[in-house]
Amino acid sequence: MSRSPFFVILLLVLGAVVVGLLALGAFPPGVTPQPVERSLPNERFQSSR
Repeated sequence: MSRSPFFVILLLVLGAVVVGLLALGAFPPGVTPQPVERSLPNERFQSSR
């Protein structure tokens, strides 16, 4: 084998990263909807005079 084992492992890791990114791009994970929290004014401490 003419290639060093380090080069082969590096090539395999890079290939796995590329395949993972392509899989995420083709099938993105679902987004969970979250309720919008609105701040309500607290009227108890406001002076009404």
